[in-house]
Amino acid sequence: MSVAALDPAREGRGDFDWSARFSRFAVYAVLVFAALVFLVPLMSMVFTSLKDMDEIRGGNLLAPPAEVTFSAWVKAWSEACISVQCDGLAPYFINSLLIVVPAVIISVGLGALNGYVLTMWRFPGADWVFAGLLFGCFIPFQIVLIPMARMLGIMGLAGSIPGVVFVHIVYGIGFTTLFFRNYYASVPKELVKAASVDGAGFWGTWWHILMPISWPIVTVAVIWQFTGVWNDFLFGVSFSSGGSQPVTVALNNLVNTSTGVKEYNVDMAGAMISAFPTLFVYVVAGRFFLRGLMSGAVKG
Repeated sequence: MSVAALDPAREGRGDFDWSARFSRFAVYAVLVFAALVFLVPLMSMVFTSLKDMDEIRGGNLLAPPAEVTFSAWVKAWSEACISVQCDGLAPYFINSLLIVVPAVIISVGLGALNGYVLTMWRFPGADWVFAGLLFGCFIPFQIVLIPMARMLGIMGLAGSIPGVVFVHIVYGIGFTTLFFRNYYASVPKELVKAASVDGAGFWGTWWHILMPISWPIVTVAVIWQFTGVWNDFLFGVSFSSGGSQPVTVALNNLVNTSTGVKEYNVDMAGAMISAFPTLFVYVVAGRFFLRGLMSGAVKG
């Protein structure tokens, strides 16, 4: 008589282990397949950007380059003709940096301050103010184009980098306020009361008590705003002009050019250059983004 027959529980455990292993294998197989599906376009872009045009015309999109060349990357960065200028994407890449850095810093700072006020220093009508900010998060971009263009004209910021920065700050405050308000709602109000008893005022309580524990949600807000501002095309093409355009608008002009030979390797290299900052942010800080979203979800 076998050991399994003497111990039915062991036989059951054996069946369970086999089933669990099969289920785990199936889950990993689906995840690997999904990852490959999402990576195939990226792999095609990278391979195409590393080939010359002769190999692209006679080869396969998914085939690795027979001979790696970075000439397309060099041309996309500093030599490609965009509109009437042949300086590549470099000047527009710098424009995007000049737009995204102040827009992210100011909108996140104002969102943190608004969330602090709406949570810890409530005033008559605070719920209505928050509802208004929340409503602003769901207004489509297209609706605000004409009134925002009029406002920028009155302010003298039309067609300039500061004008695009102002637009992104205004549109981002609603989202950052929502993030910080929900995060601060989970912070015990006794901390603010204790700080007030110890003599900390409005700014001292915010800077010395709440901001040191706010880094998870700060990370979420920064990543959210950075990716939104960097990848924006509509505001960039609507409120900038000429040398003040961001890299997304310049990439569109590069890809849609109708003069000369269509250079797919340069187009792919330009797309990779414009996408690199957001890829870098998510690779480096992606896990902090998830932790920030989950922070405050469970108390105790």
